[in-house]
Amino acid sequence: MTRVVAKFGGTSVGSPERIRHATKLIKASADKGEQPIVVVSAMAGETDRILGLAGEFGAGLGDVETDVALAAGEQVSAALMALALRDEGLKAQSVMGWQAPVVTTGPAGAASIADLGTEAFEALLADGVVPVLAGYQGIDETARIQTLGRGGTDLSAAALAAALGARCDIYTDVDGVYTTDPRIEPAARRLDAVSHDEMLELAAQGAKVLQPRSVEFAKARGVPMRVLSSFAKPGEANGTDVVAADPIAEKRLVSGIAYAREQARIALLGQADTARVAPSVFEALAEAEVGVDMIVQAQARTPGVANLEFSVAHRDLQRALDALMALPGQSDIRSETGLAKVSVVGAGLRQRADVARSLFGVLAGADIEVKVLATSEIKISALIENDAVERAVRALHSAYGLDQV
Repeated sequence: MTRVVAKFGGTSVGSPERIRHATKLIKASADKGEQPIVVVSAMAGETDRILGLAGEFGAGLGDVETDVALAAGEQVSAALMALALRDEGLKAQSVMGWQAPVVTTGPAGAASIADLGTEAFEALLADGVVPVLAGYQGIDETARIQTLGRGGTDLSAAALAAALGARCDIYTDVDGVYTTDPRIEPAARRLDAVSHDEMLELAAQGAKVLQPRSVEFAKARGVPMRVLSSFAKPGEANGTDVVAADPIAEKRLVSGIAYAREQARIALLGQADTARVAPSVFEALAEAEVGVDMIVQAQARTPGVANLEFSVAHRDLQRALDALMALPGQSDIRSETGLAKVSVVGAGLRQRADVARSLFGVLAGADIEVKVLATSEIKISALIENDAVERAVRALHSAYGLDQV
């Protein structure tokens, strides 16, 4: 019997009506002879509401008591989903993160899953009961509740699927992964399949379909994933399969265009010894919990001197500047805001060195200045002005033929 972990996000459990619809999707899976296991997020808006309450008392993400409060959102969803499944005629039982247990490590508000017990799930499945796991949460070695960061229920689902040898179906408010944001480019198309690597890059570069860490986990453990709409009728959801890279690379050069607004650029000028300075720079940023992207080292006009540039999310800019100013010898630090990142992602880029050249040409043709460029095996990202994002997305989507069936 095929096991399927079905994860339902906040909009998918955002009301009693949405929960009832989700149960019909789960029942349809069971009626096909599959063995469903459910993972749920908090109801839409609940996490922000609880975070706002914690803020009234001076606490925020990263506080251990905030984690305890936030975990309650998923606990409510899990219990309601179990009740709704019972009302649909299925046996069901909620399972909290500490009951599984989901063992976590790392900081509060951004923990990682170190281990996940399966005994409770196996016992329930053997009795014909649908387990409903409260996602986004676990307990550390001291038995304190921790949460897994934004989108952490995706990670809960991927980890549970790996532990139980199941497929992982991610139900969300869109019917799959698109070549770009349809709100910007109406000609965007749903992809039948995308590779783990492409999905990871698309998610990391701004596409909000899946949490990047969940895709990383699924790739490492060989977990097959699908992205489906929770708004579809039972049996009618097509979605997007997240698969191995090789078949995808053979079929297309570029899979999608992702973007992220509200980026900032930081430049450390006049670095005489970047080999020595860079480790301390990025160590300081890591300690300040600042994510860094698009790192570029450029030769300055003075021989033996280089400039070190990188991008950060705008919300992290002040924290980054404070951490850098505290370093000895860093006086010429400059920053620029009002930027965005646009990325071309595709498994086929591994064999093509001309894509960066064409990206420059496309953006120049649209009168868009590229401030910083960074590449990886399957991604090219450009830092541009915030107000040029939509033009850039449309131009690149068309240039790489993503609007053609």
